[in-house]
Amino acid sequence: MRNIPFLPLLLASLAACAGRPDVEPATLVLRNGKVVTVDDALPAARAVAIRGYTIAAVGSDADIQPYIGPATEVIDLDGKLVIPGFIEGHGHYMGLGRARMILDLTTAANFDDIVAMVRDAVAKARPGEWIFGRGWHQEKWDRAPVPNVEGVPLHAALDSVSPDNPVFLTHASGHAAFANLAALRAAGVDRNTRNPNGGEFVKDAKGEPTGLLRETAQGVVSRAASRGGEQRSAEAVYAEQKRQVELAGREALEKGVTSFQDAGSDFATIDFLKTLEQNGELPLRLYVMVRGESPENLEAHLDEYRLEPEGNDFLTVRSIKQSIDGALGIRGAWLLADYADLASPGLNTTPVERIEEISRIAFRHNFQMNIHAIGDRANREVLNVYEKVFAEDPARTDLRWRIEHAQHIDPADVPRFAQLHVLASMQCNHATSDGPWVFARLGPERAKSGAYVWRDLANAGVPINVGTDTPVEDIAPIDNFYSCVTRNQKDGTPFFAEQKMTREEALKAYTIANAWATFEENIKGSITVGKLADLTVLDRDIMTVPDDQIRGTKVVYTIVGGEVRYPAR
Repeated sequence: MRNIPFLPLLLASLAACAGRPDVEPATLVLRNGKVVTVDDALPAARAVAIRGYTIAAVGSDADIQPYIGPATEVIDLDGKLVIPGFIEGHGHYMGLGRARMILDLTTAANFDDIVAMVRDAVAKARPGEWIFGRGWHQEKWDRAPVPNVEGVPLHAALDSVSPDNPVFLTHASGHAAFANLAALRAAGVDRNTRNPNGGEFVKDAKGEPTGLLRETAQGVVSRAASRGGEQRSAEAVYAEQKRQVELAGREALEKGVTSFQDAGSDFATIDFLKTLEQNGELPLRLYVMVRGESPENLEAHLDEYRLEPEGNDFLTVRSIKQSIDGALGIRGAWLLADYADLASPGLNTTPVERIEEISRIAFRHNFQMNIHAIGDRANREVLNVYEKVFAEDPARTDLRWRIEHAQHIDPADVPRFAQLHVLASMQCNHATSDGPWVFARLGPERAKSGAYVWRDLANAGVPINVGTDTPVEDIAPIDNFYSCVTRNQKDGTPFFAEQKMTREEALKAYTIANAWATFEENIKGSITVGKLADLTVLDRDIMTVPDDQIRGTKVVYTIVGGEVRYPAR
C-alpha cells in the first residue's frame, strides 16, 4: 500500500495509547518485507524507517510502527526483499551514457550485421559525419569474417557502405577499435605509420592497416574524430554530456544501482559533474577516480579536486586511476609468457616508471591508487610498484589501494595482495563472459591456476569488491551476482566452479565491501541506523531462490537518499 493517509494516523494513535515512546515520524517506511541488512549487529529485519536521507530505524513491523505519522509514505512490501543499494564497484559512467547514444554493436551476431548497421547509419548521416559504435567482440560472433586477421575483418567491407563517412567502432572491452579507410585517412594512418607506445595498428600480410587499432593506437584515430567535432558550440557539448549523465543514471537506477564507482574521468569532466551536483542533477552517487591528467597536473591540482562526502552528497573524488595493460580478448593484457594463440606477451600500455611516478604523487597527497591490471605480468608489476611506494612509510597501512580487474594472477602473487593490503576490484561477469575463449588465450594450465581466482584470493585474506566494468558488460547487478555465485557461462557450464563465491560473500562484495573500497563504509553499504537511505527492493529473494531463478529477479524500487528514484511500473 502507498499513501493511505488515515491508516498511519490511526496506528500511530493506537501505538501512543499502548504507551510506546514518541518518536519523530519517518518520511518513508518500508514494511512487511524481508530485510537483509548486511549488518552483523542486526542481520535480518522486516521493516525500515527513513527520515530525510538517512535510515532512522530497522526492525520488526511493530518496531517501526511508531515511526509512521500523518505525512509518512508507507510502502507495503508484501514479502519482497530489501537490501542495501547495489554499489557498482568499477564502471565507466560517462561511457555508459555515450554507449546508449551510438550504435549498439553488442547485439550483432557477426560482422555482416555490423556492416548493415553502419549502412543504415550512413543513410541518415550528413556527408563526412563520423559514425560511432561500441560493443563488438570477435569471439562472440557466430562465424569468423572472411578475410580476417586475428579473427577481425579488414576495413574493405565498411568502406563499401561508408566510403566518405569515417567509421570508428569500439571493441566491447574498450581496449581496441575498428576503423574504416576514411577514418584512417582522417588520422593520417597508412602502411608507414609507426605504432605508438603501448599500441598497434594491426596490418595484413601486405603491410596495409586492417582497420584494427589495438590499445593506445585507438587514440590516434579518436583524436582525429575529436578534431572533426571542434566546431560544436560549448552549449552543444554540455547538452551531450548532460544526456550521457541522464541515460547512464536511468539505466543504473532501473537495475538497482544507487552508487557508482567511476573508473576514470579527467578534471574537466569532474568540473562538469560538480556543476550537476550543485544543481541537484546527479541521478545517483558517484565516486570518481581521476584519470587522463599528466603527473604535473596531478601534483598541482589534486588537493583542490578532493571531495569527501558530507551529508547527502552525490560526488566524491579521492582516488586516481591508471592502466598498465590492455584486455585479454584483444590480446592486449600483459602476460609473463606469450599468449597461447599469439607469439606475443601483450602490451604494457603505460610505462612502469610513469605508473610509479603517479603512485608516488597519490601517496604524497593521500589519494587512493586504482590501477587497471589484467595480465599476470601486469598484476605483478603493479604489486611491485605498490610495495616500493609503501616502503617509504610502512606505518600507513589503511591506504586501500586497489588493482582493478586482477583477472589473471600468477599463483605466487596471490598472497602478496594480502601482505600488501591491496584490494582486488573484480568483475564476476568477465569470468563467465570470457570463459569460452580464455583457454585459447592462456592455455588450460594458466586458465586453471590464475584466471579469476576469487576463492584463492578470499582464502588468502584479500578484500574483494565487485562491479561490471559497464559498458564493457551490462551494468545489471542481478546478472553479475548470478555470475559470482555460479560462474556459469552462457551455455550453463561453470568456469572453474571451485572459485565461486557464496551468496553472502557476493552480496557483501556488492554492498559493504564496495563501500569499504572507497572509505565510505560508515555511511553506506548496509541497512544501519544513521547511514544513507540507499536501498534496493527486489521481487524475489536472491539469497534463497534456486540458482536458475536468480536472473529473473526484477528491481521493484531503487531508493537513493530516502527518495524513490526508480519505481517499477
